[in-house]
Amino acid sequence: MRVALSLFAIAAIHSIAADYTAAERRHWAFQKRSEPVVPEPDRNPIDGFIRAKLAKEGLKPSPPADKLRLIRRVTFDLTGLPPAPQEIDAFVADESPQAWSKLVDRLLASPRYGERYGQHWLDLVRYAESDGFEYDTHRPDAWRYRDYVIRAFNQDKPYTQFLTEQLAGDELDPGNHELRIAAGFNRLSALRKNAGNQEVASSRNEVLTEMTNIVGAALLGVTVGCARCHDHKFDPIRQKDYYRMQAHFAAVDENDVPLSSTEEQSAWKARKDVVDAEIKQLKAQMKGLQGDDLMRMQTKVKETEDKLPEPLPALFSVSNNYEKFKPVHVLHRGEYSKPGDQVGPRSLGVLLEDGAPELGAEVKAPRTELAKWIARDDNPLTARVAVNRAWLSHFGRGLVGTPNDFGRMGQRPSHPELLDFLANKFVEGGWKWKPLHRLILLSETYRQSSQTQSAEATEKDPENKWLWRFPKRRLEAEEIRDAMLAATGRLNLKEGGPSVMIPVEQELINLLYKPSQWAVNKDAKDLDRRSLYLISKRNLRLPFMEVFDSADLLLSCPQRQASTHAPQALELLNGRISNEMADALTARMVEHAGKDRAKQIQLAWRWIAGRAPTEAERKLSEQFLKTQPAHEFTLALFNLNAFLYVE
Repeated sequence: MRVALSLFAIAAIHSIAADYTAAERRHWAFQKRSEPVVPEPDRNPIDGFIRAKLAKEGLKPSPPADKLRLIRRVTFDLTGLPPAPQEIDAFVADESPQAWSKLVDRLLASPRYGERYGQHWLDLVRYAESDGFEYDTHRPDAWRYRDYVIRAFNQDKPYTQFLTEQLAGDELDPGNHELRIAAGFNRLSALRKNAGNQEVASSRNEVLTEMTNIVGAALLGVTVGCARCHDHKFDPIRQKDYYRMQAHFAAVDENDVPLSSTEEQSAWKARKDVVDAEIKQLKAQMKGLQGDDLMRMQTKVKETEDKLPEPLPALFSVSNNYEKFKPVHVLHRGEYSKPGDQVGPRSLGVLLEDGAPELGAEVKAPRTELAKWIARDDNPLTARVAVNRAWLSHFGRGLVGTPNDFGRMGQRPSHPELLDFLANKFVEGGWKWKPLHRLILLSETYRQSSQTQSAEATEKDPENKWLWRFPKRRLEAEEIRDAMLAATGRLNLKEGGPSVMIPVEQELINLLYKPSQWAVNKDAKDLDRRSLYLISKRNLRLPFMEVFDSADLLLSCPQRQASTHAPQALELLNGRISNEMADALTARMVEHAGKDRAKQIQLAWRWIAGRAPTEAERKLSEQFLKTQPAHEFTLALFNLNAFLYVE
């Protein structure tokens, strides 16, 4: 009994002090970055680190990939699109030593680069253009945030500035539209609007929880959300520190900044008031109705609601409202109805000195203070997490295999010295993405073949953890659709602006709370825009995208999965999109080659796979077309690994 009492007393004292032990601070991700020595100074430093590990494991790197595979690989990696045939020809013909670096630089300078890496970021921060839950209300101005992200990547905006603008753009300069749009980051989570009441404490608690958790997962790579109800079970994160971090967001309120004049707003309100009055009158008539009469009246109410004027253009943003919201309290077991001690803003205690104070009530820009801490050059998490995401984007796997969890339950880095080296270079280079990508892409490690060279290597490292070959990958959902559009010659590269709604099955539309929310764009050219610009609606994920593992829009998605199952083949063979694309590719094939069967086959393979068919592929194509219509041939090409995979 005395021992148990002593342990209880020690635990109580520890909890009150909220200090962190040396053992808790010892975890690798919380340590200051090291200054590793490059193993082979005369090589690309990445190759030095990778080859040193391969040698230690008794493995050898694969030989270089051929130029056809390389240009397809890097073009998809940096733009999410296939290279055009003329681009392939130019690269293959360029025998200069600078051919590869010129190609990389051209792709990094392309506006398509921002679209590709913008998609990665949008996945990570669970971007969507509707609220989710029952009503799934449309967010008509959220697309401005998407375009902000794309611009930031194309401008190679320093990552620390990028983060700061999103966390606290409204605090930095309320009159700056770009910064106000960036601050829409704080409103990206799903939002419960059941019964139209968003003021209740439970809903507010959900909002604050989402704001806090995404900072931990996306920016810091730690699962702070596990400390909402109690001290983290695995990582040194106290429950009190969870709510201290949440306190940075205590006053945040959604704020749609109008882009219309006072007169336009008055006219809009007058139109809305007329419809609202009609709805009120109809609802009054519903009292006492039952059965079919009630259902008819409910239908009439919904039809009238559809007459409400579209919202005026605005900036989807936030602002601090200290009068509306209360300070943050530690919640017993995370229950909003059981508040405990009030806390002020403070960053993660395990990364601070013991006894570091909370920010006082006089701090009027708490999110700016949080951003300053996250963006510090010596923050041990931020740069490591960022460069790990860059590495993942090129190799399909991070140096840390759990990109949103650098804690004790996450994986340890496969190449810790390389991770710290890249993080140091990233910081020293002004937190710029493009030089980091360039360093990775110019390495021999990236340019090696994806072909298995030896059974011994496969046996020793079946997961290719040590990168003895380049990892082949299947295209992501957006890449597949965009590559189809590119192959047909229909791809519309229009940039930015409101998102596009394409035709989907009426059965899916009928499941929406308001089916009228789904209005297909009238301009047919809009339907051929990049998939990035298709609307991201939480309660209606496009079937073609969903079957190929698109992000689910509710949770942070640091890495797309690549499942393989029968519905994918069924979608590619029987789906509306794939069959429409097959018709378009057939028409293009005939337009460019006439009735010349050999030329048709040659062109189709070039558009689909970026290369001419092999002799065996040519003969099979000819035999197929003798008995099957051209539509079936082009449809089959969309199902080939040569189209669906990069290697």
